[in-house]
Amino acid sequence: MSNIIVNPKNYTGHELETIFFRPLLSGPSAESLGIRILYNMPMPTVVQMWDRTGNVLSSFDENPSWSGGVKTTHYQKTIPMTRVKAENAFSASDYFSTIFELITASPEVNMEDLSGTELERAETELFRRAIADSIRMNLWLGDTSGKYHTGYKSFDGLLKIINERVKADQLHYSISDLETELGDYSVATVMDNLIRNASPRLKGLFDEGQVAFFVSPSIYHLYEAHLDNNYGTATYNDNQYGRKQLMFRGFPLIEINLDPAIGDSNLSQDFIIFTDRRNLVMAVNTADSPGSEVRMWYNPDEMENRQRAVFAIGCEILDEELVCAGINAATV
Repeated sequence: MSNIIVNPKNYTGHELETIFFRPLLSGPSAESLGIRILYNMPMPTVVQMWDRTGNVLSSFDENPSWSGGVKTTHYQKTIPMTRVKAENAFSASDYFSTIFELITASPEVNMEDLSGTELERAETELFRRAIADSIRMNLWLGDTSGKYHTGYKSFDGLLKIINERVKADQLHYSISDLETELGDYSVATVMDNLIRNASPRLKGLFDEGQVAFFVSPSIYHLYEAHLDNNYGTATYNDNQYGRKQLMFRGFPLIEINLDPAIGDSNLSQDFIIFTDRRNLVMAVNTADSPGSEVRMWYNPDEMENRQRAVFAIGCEILDEELVCAGINAATV
């Protein structure tokens, strides 16, 4: 087996979806993001929302004919989509070593008969992991203006969107100085206030099991310390086996680890976002975006293995009324 991988791979059309992006945007990779993901909806990506208000019941005996009732209100939100590319380059020897390690780690591979299929699967998995991590970081730290100095400029992310809507007082309930709030109250009290101040519409979604806290690592650890300090005898098993999922009042805490990039930015390192998972949406499109592809090839001039993906992506908060947030609002 040569120490250079030279066979080019190019995914477009149906292969681009089934082999590369569909596995990336479903299963554990998608679940780790914790939000709603829309894949290959027609562009521009528009989410339709309906809000029924008023009473739909009336007495049949008094009014047996059609009375119309209260018309359902129709809302729609367009998710801004940006055409992006992802690129990776490796020296030929490093690329071969990395791919070979991925191959040998699989118990199903016959090392005496390595076919192109195993190589292709390992190359695809290597690039898919890199794209998944970059998507996660851009999803939260994206800032096309560059004013927050996050280092991620592909598309505007959720923290920038929330930060600017907190400053514009557009969310249902927000805390713009979380540091002071945590200095005055325990983290449990702050989260309890977010629950209590949720809009009636958000409270109406509690029983559906999709409402959660999205928190920074420091908030997550503060709550762990709160549990340890207040429920010492009950934490023995936690100390022995770890905590699989932190909960507060029945709502899961999803830890969003953006270190070290967020520490170098103007965005707050501490944040708590309380909302329905389905209200935070990321859309990815490879069908209607011109030139969408994944390509992997060997460049003999530079002796590099290169990888490139082209697709469209964007994110949005569908309904500000369904968001309660606590951050330290940036002053920029």
